Amino acid sequence: MVNRRMFRPGFADAKEPVPVRPNNHPPHGGPAPSKKPTPPELTHAENFYWIKQMQSRTPMVIVLDDGETLRGTVEWYDRDCIKLTRQGSANLMIFKK
Repeated sequence: MVNRRMFRPGFADAKEPVPVRPNNHPPHGGPAPSKKPTPPELTHAENFYWIKQMQSRTPMVIVLDDGETLRGTVEWYDRDCIKLTRQGSANLMIFKK
């Protein structure tokens, strides 16, 4: 019979070194610094919204700065304007601010 010896590394060898965190939290038990990265400025949420409205031909009401309301469906849009298609009235190009 062969005597087998089990090989186990030492505790210090098996564990990876723990990274040292900078001490930038406020004293007296204040909140810990946020670990979440800041959200990006451009999320493309506006693009998804307009595409969904155009594809489903959702009736929209657009309220202008002076309180005037425009009703119709959005035919297309870009960074600067929206094309509103209306029934019984002229189509409009509405510039965004």
